[in-house]
Amino acid sequence: MRVLIVKVSSLGDIIHTLPAVTDAHRAHRGLSFDWVVEENFVDVPSWHPAVDRVIPVAIRRWRRNLWRTAFKREVRAFKKTLQTERYDLVIDAQGLIKSGIISWMSRGLTIGLSNHTIREPLATLFYNKRYSVPWEDHAVDRIRQLFSRALKHDYDRDEINYGLDTSLVDAESSVNNKQLVFLHATTWPTKHWPETYWRHLAHIAAENGFSVLLPWGSELERQRAQRIAAGNDRITVLEQLPLKGVARMIYRSAGVIAVDTGLGHLAAALSKPTLSLYGPTNPGLCGTFGHQQIHMKASHQPETVWAQFEKLLRMPEPP
Repeated sequence: MRVLIVKVSSLGDIIHTLPAVTDAHRAHRGLSFDWVVEENFVDVPSWHPAVDRVIPVAIRRWRRNLWRTAFKREVRAFKKTLQTERYDLVIDAQGLIKSGIISWMSRGLTIGLSNHTIREPLATLFYNKRYSVPWEDHAVDRIRQLFSRALKHDYDRDEINYGLDTSLVDAESSVNNKQLVFLHATTWPTKHWPETYWRHLAHIAAENGFSVLLPWGSELERQRAQRIAAGNDRITVLEQLPLKGVARMIYRSAGVIAVDTGLGHLAAALSKPTLSLYGPTNPGLCGTFGHQQIHMKASHQPETVWAQFEKLLRMPEPP
């Protein structure tokens, strides 16, 4: 059986889909997946052994180049690639109009959430079959329910497995128990934690014998990282890294402290102890999910955050 997953973005949403893939792969050994995803995130689905082919799409880039000749050429090429396979099922795990259109463009029976349980109800116009799942459940479990009903298998809600082949992330697999990653950057201004708090927290970590790595993805984020690291030789501002490079740094570290960002979900998928700081978003619906995960309000002071993080690092690893 061959299934196409349409989950194009964002990073956190893509990672939320992985446990459903693991569930389905365990229940149906003859099943394989292809996955349509934004070109910037193609690494993540490829790290799951049940995913055979990753089909990149460039919707974000195309939006900036609608009137260029290359846009039409790339869209035609994408459609041709998408339609080379006839699928038994096409699962739109995103629930947006853009993902609905991609599902409709493919060759196969299209599946998605009903208009009462979806972010953009018009997307349901592109589905052959629709399922309802509760709004109040976490995003990870909503997708697991969708896959379970569409593919007709059961799963253990209390067991969470993202299924990543970590050897594809980092072949060395060596962990530095005195190294941490601070994920200080996020796209929404309301999700940020004050720089002074990050700086204070980094000094607390250094005083406790830890080194701290600060990744960044834009010039503004690089400048923030430099201000956080200023005057402390145990804090390192990394070079700009691709997604796989950041994943490698996370995997080699003892733990992660993050704001509400997709890289925090990546840390959870890599089974890293992660303390995440939340502002306007509800972690019960879309927070980091899995073992050794702590959610705190971003209003907490650095001393309180560090005290909880130390407890997290002392927690036994899951079996």
